[in-house]
Amino acid sequence: MMFNVSKCKVMHIGKVQVQHHYYMNSQQLEVVDEEKHLGIIITNDLKVLQQCQLAVSKASRILGLINRTIEYKHPDILLNEAI
Repeated sequence: MMFNVSKCKVMHIGKVQVQHHYYMNSQQLEVVDEEKHLGIIITNDLKVLQQCQLAVSKASRILGLINRTIEYKHPDILLNEAI
């Protein structure tokens, strides 16, 4: 299998991070602190703070859109229960 070297990245994980340089096909790989993969943000400290901030931001935008576009906000109309 051939790797696309321009898409390959290195992330050093842990508290003591020895910054080694990695190469593929004589090209140095890019070092990153965070990477988004399948919608999940992975950081070098493995904390979920940025993932939570992204979810809160997205929810706030959706709630703002609902608040701006729906004039009559009665719970019976907003919460349509399936019978």
